[in-house]
Amino acid sequence: MKTLLLATALSTALAGIASAQEITQFNIGILGGENAQDRMTNTECFRAKVEAELGVPVKLFTPADYDGVIQGLLGGTLDYAWLGASGYAKTYLTNPEAVDVVLTKENLDGTTGYYSIGFARKDSGITSMDDAKGRSFAFADPNSTSGYLVPGAELMGTYGKLEDYFSEVKMSGGHEQSIVGVANGDFDAAVAWADGLGNWEDGFNSGAFRKAADAGLVDMNDIVEIWRSKLIPEGPMVLRRSLPQDVKVKMTNLLDTMWQTDPECAYNVAAGDAKDFVPVKHEDYLGIIAARKLQEGM
Repeated sequence: MKTLLLATALSTALAGIASAQEITQFNIGILGGENAQDRMTNTECFRAKVEAELGVPVKLFTPADYDGVIQGLLGGTLDYAWLGASGYAKTYLTNPEAVDVVLTKENLDGTTGYYSIGFARKDSGITSMDDAKGRSFAFADPNSTSGYLVPGAELMGTYGKLEDYFSEVKMSGGHEQSIVGVANGDFDAAVAWADGLGNWEDGFNSGAFRKAADAGLVDMNDIVEIWRSKLIPEGPMVLRRSLPQDVKVKMTNLLDTMWQTDPECAYNVAAGDAKDFVPVKHEDYLGIIAARKLQEGM
């Protein structure tokens, strides 16, 4: 009798744990860089796939800036996001237990990196970063790797204090805003991200320029490249660590096979052409974490 009662109690306890581990909704955070409606539209195929795979409602969240996604992951209100390396560094430095890195993008040439590309209007007369001295310059977002952390550090190393080198330094709010801003003459020069592969007139194979060109927001023939950073490690797709293990496995498998099962949706998720989504680990971002600590005086 005691054995039966113990077994029943244990079964009830395990059922309670299992119940507590079940999710009733899954929330995806999408970084800034293009307007909210475009972000929702481009990610809808992915949202629908996740919903079918997990069997619960899946919601998309498009905060106004990068920090909105970071805070959502830290606060447990977001379950998945594709962060830039700098955004991951901030998340990790704030709470090392908040998220797990799972996958990243592999380019068509097999690399897993991208570049910060400096650019200006073709008719501006600016053909190099030296020409941009005394002109207005835009970064994307304080938490962007290619839109601020890396280009800011590299340019400062070459030209000194950027507020003294440029006539004005602004944060545009995102890569799309930087591209459109330069094209419209709001900024003389700026930086945005790209894999650096393929044709300039197409906006490269993937990245912010490709998205803007595909959306008809910019004619790449109207702007020119004036600078390129060193190769930056591609940011990680992350999952909230406290998610049930089966959810994490399903999400990882869905992303891992997407280029084989639905290349059109994978194209939308990757912001252009890529080879695959491949495994990545925390150790791949130690350099960016160190740079972020230095930037914040930690």
